[in-house]
Amino acid sequence: MRSAIAGQEKRRKGPVREDAVNAVRHLLRRGLPVTPADTDPVLLQLRGIVARAVDPADEASRTAALNGTLRGLLARFPDARYAGAVRALFGLPPAEPGQNLTARRDLAAELARHEVHHFRKRVEPKLIEQVAWELLADADRFTRTPMIAPRLAPITARQPIPADPFAWEVTEHEEQLMRLWSKLYAARAALLAVERLVSLQANRTDQIHAAVTAAWRWAAARAEAISYTAAYSEDDLPVEQLLALIGWTPALTKADASRLMEAAVGSATRDQFAHALHSETRLGEVWVEGMLGPGPTQDIADHENGTKQ
Repeated sequence: MRSAIAGQEKRRKGPVREDAVNAVRHLLRRGLPVTPADTDPVLLQLRGIVARAVDPADEASRTAALNGTLRGLLARFPDARYAGAVRALFGLPPAEPGQNLTARRDLAAELARHEVHHFRKRVEPKLIEQVAWELLADADRFTRTPMIAPRLAPITARQPIPADPFAWEVTEHEEQLMRLWSKLYAARAALLAVERLVSLQANRTDQIHAAVTAAWRWAAARAEAISYTAAYSEDDLPVEQLLALIGWTPALTKADASRLMEAAVGSATRDQFAHALHSETRLGEVWVEGMLGPGPTQDIADHENGTKQ
């Protein structure tokens, strides 16, 4: 089968762990959403699942994290030909809720343009292995992540801070950490908005508006990451590792990245950011065309004329 699946197999550093493959295969019986009773513990122990769980010690919380992670991975399945088929196989649209495995397999084979027997024997095992590999790759990314976002727990009563230098220092660190992650998540949301609009083939003006918003959020996150690492990173944590958590962005020179950051520092609004870059036609093209692909040549300020907030 000549497809992206075969290409992925060649790029792997080693064989997919058999226990993960078997665990993913087991999920097919009922499909998504999975329940703790349906799920092999090997999947609930993956680093990416534990890190996403609201309560890592709670099996139901880790199961919810696994469901969310699988939905995300299946939504971005790398092989376009089999994307719909693998989603149907696991019980996601275009499959209907409650369909048994036989019905889901028939639909998946139809979407993949294969005869059902051939699909089950030849294609389905490769799709299962690919999903398992994606889960393991996700876990590996979390294993190599230098920082994990702090979890928030419900607080029902005020917690006054004692008038003590140590308490002030600890609280200030927590305050800066929360600011850092709020900026990183805001930038991540802005980049996701761009990708969604591109996928929808939305109006070019709306795409450009979202791309400029993403530049503003990314630049603000970069400034916050530099500020945080300069003050609190004992291990000289590279800023670029933190920015990599946000997602892919167009390649920028150090000078370009600094120029974006200068326009976003402080409490600069999105309009102020765009205005500060009014004359940066080349930089605007690098970012916007990098995010969206080539389009009419305009600078960032021109993109914003008459657009919505």
